[in-house]
Amino acid sequence: MRTSTGARAGQYVALLAYLVFLAFPFVWLISTAFKSPRELGSLHPTWIPRHPTLANFRQAFDEQPLLHAALNSLLAAVGAALIAVVIATPMAWVMARRRTALARAATGWVVVSQAFPFVLVIIPLFLALKNLRLIDSLAGLVLVYVVWSLPFALWMLVGYVRAVPAELEEAAAVDGAGKLRTLVSVTAPLLAPGIVATALFAFVTAWNEFFFALVLLKTPEHQTLPVVLTHFIGAEGVADLGPLAAAAFLATLPSLLVFALIQRRITGGMLTGAVKS
Repeated sequence: MRTSTGARAGQYVALLAYLVFLAFPFVWLISTAFKSPRELGSLHPTWIPRHPTLANFRQAFDEQPLLHAALNSLLAAVGAALIAVVIATPMAWVMARRRTALARAATGWVVVSQAFPFVLVIIPLFLALKNLRLIDSLAGLVLVYVVWSLPFALWMLVGYVRAVPAELEEAAAVDGAGKLRTLVSVTAPLLAPGIVATALFAFVTAWNEFFFALVLLKTPEHQTLPVVLTHFIGAEGVADLGPLAAAAFLATLPSLLVFALIQRRITGGMLTGAVKS
C-alpha cells in the first residue's frame, strides 16, 4: 500500500513538473508583453510587471500588418481544414470498412508518413507548386497544408468510423441505399463529433505552421502571421522584444482556444481507434 501511494505521489509530482515546464514559456511571454522597455532591460526581471502597459501591443500593430497577416492565416487554416475533412471522411470510411491487405498497408503508410521531416518534402513540393504556378499564393499554401494534415486526419477518422456499428450501414443497404447515400445519410451524421475534432486539429496545425509559409510565400501581402512575427527581429538578430511578445501572445490565443475545445475529442478518437478491432 505504501509503495503504491508513493508511486502515485511520484507520478503526480512528475506531472506537475511537466505542466510547469510547459507553462513557463507562455507565462513568461504574457509577462513580457505587458512590460515597459525599462523593465525589459532590467538586470533583475520579475514575473509580474511593476507597471503594466499596452504600449507593446500598439507598437506591434503600428509596425507590422498583423490583422492582414492574421486574415491570411485564417483563410489558409480554414481552407485546409475544410478540404482535408472532405477528402479524409470517405477515405477513412473505406479504410475502416475494407479489412483487406491494401487497407492495412494504407493505414500503416499513414502512420509512417508522419515521421517524414519537413526538409525532406519541401523541395518536391516546391517544384510541384512551381509547375502548377502556385508559388507565392495562399491557394498553393492551402494545398500543402491539406497534404500535410491529411494523414493524421485519416488516422483520427478511421477510429471514429470503426466506432459506428456496421449493422446500421447494412440496414441502409437492405433498404436500397447506395454506398454514397449510406455514407452521407447514415455514417456522416454519427461522425459529426469526430469530423469537427479533425477539422479543428487541421485548423490548429495550419494556423501555427511556419516553415512551409516561410519558403513558399515571398510577397508581404500573402505572408501569414507566423512569418510576419519574424519581422520583429532585426537584421543583426536583435529582437524588438516587447512588440514581439505582444504579437506572439495574440497569435497564440486562437490555437489555445481551439485546442481547449478539441483536446477531449482528440483523446476520445485515439482511444476509440485503439479499442475497436
